[in-house]
Amino acid sequence: MKKTYISLIFTALTLFPSCSGKKAETTDANTKAQNNLPVDTALQTRLCDFSQRQRPEGQFAFHVYDITADKPVYGYNDTLALPSASCMKLLSGIAGLSLMGSQYQYQTKIMYKGRVGSDGILQGDIGFKGSLDPQLLAPDLNAFSVALKEKGIRRLGGRLLVDLTIEEPVTGEEHWFPWDLTFSKYGLFYKGSDRVVKALKASLRGQGIAVADSQVVMAEVPAGFTVVHTISRHIDDVVKRMWKNSSNTQATSMLYTIGRRVNPDGDPVASGVDYLRRFLAEQLNQTAPSLVVHDGCGLCTYNRLSPAALTAVLRYGYSDPNIRTSLLRNLAVAGVDGTLAREMSGQKTRGKIFAKTGTLSHPYGISTLAGLCMGADGHTLAFAIMDSEMSVLDARVLQRRLCEALVKDAERHL
Repeated sequence: MKKTYISLIFTALTLFPSCSGKKAETTDANTKAQNNLPVDTALQTRLCDFSQRQRPEGQFAFHVYDITADKPVYGYNDTLALPSASCMKLLSGIAGLSLMGSQYQYQTKIMYKGRVGSDGILQGDIGFKGSLDPQLLAPDLNAFSVALKEKGIRRLGGRLLVDLTIEEPVTGEEHWFPWDLTFSKYGLFYKGSDRVVKALKASLRGQGIAVADSQVVMAEVPAGFTVVHTISRHIDDVVKRMWKNSSNTQATSMLYTIGRRVNPDGDPVASGVDYLRRFLAEQLNQTAPSLVVHDGCGLCTYNRLSPAALTAVLRYGYSDPNIRTSLLRNLAVAGVDGTLAREMSGQKTRGKIFAKTGTLSHPYGISTLAGLCMGADGHTLAFAIMDSEMSVLDARVLQRRLCEALVKDAERHL
């Protein structure tokens, strides 16, 4: 297969050796001028050797970028668009953090308006303002009901206004395999308005607050209500499960969150996917028509990213101090936690690789790995390796060998 050496955003001129000792020159008119820091030539040699080793049949591509020197180090088929699997969560997570802000919080509120009589009857309305919080479950509603009970409310005299961000339950993307994502694993707000209303009524009645079915109205809560309890969920809690634990439900909720922010009146999935596509093109300068985004979690086998696109995602995130903090805190760590807890646990790599894994075993083996590490020269490296049409076990061996080459002789980790 032909070796490819490319430049990505942030570089204007780069020289690095090929396996034959020749140099390849690449430019990018839209990037800032390169600095004078060199890349590790010993690392280039190791990566060249890695790319030429005998390996199992199948699609194989990788790319390594030196973030510190702001130069590409080495690439092999690095613009080849391949199935991304769960590495798609890097794109949706970083795009979401960039759009919403790293301090964004999902807020769910219970409130009321009116007067509570000595008989415990609220002469007024209760308002429940839902959110896109993907981790709120039916038992969590008890905190809202308890807060109303503590206000002395025993019976609702007016209406129960239920104001939800989405009312229809989540459905699978058309190219998902039906067993990939169990509906029951979604948070309450993603199960549809009927389930939310049923759970809310049960919670209120469980605390001794009488509410008739006829009093429930699906409507926006107007101004003037007094908030009595709020449950807040930090966006970082969602990103952690997306990246460290590779949660498909949390990634889907991020897509909904993005979609609702950019187009409050549109379909959240379509709007979210459209934003991810624009983010790739406009923010990352990844405009190849072969790049395909169908969802935010990576379950769709039609998704296509390239190693170069994935390292561009990581570089964008690393350039923002707040997103960088989230990356280092929430990516799985080799041999330590998350989806890498049992991978690359040997002395060469344990604790030195911070990455997002991606695995799909159908319709054929797909395995990806993209993340960050520190090289022997103390430079921060972004890398991505993508394998498909080969055994996942074989692909993981290739991933381990690449990571060993990256951190060889490195004395510390990120």
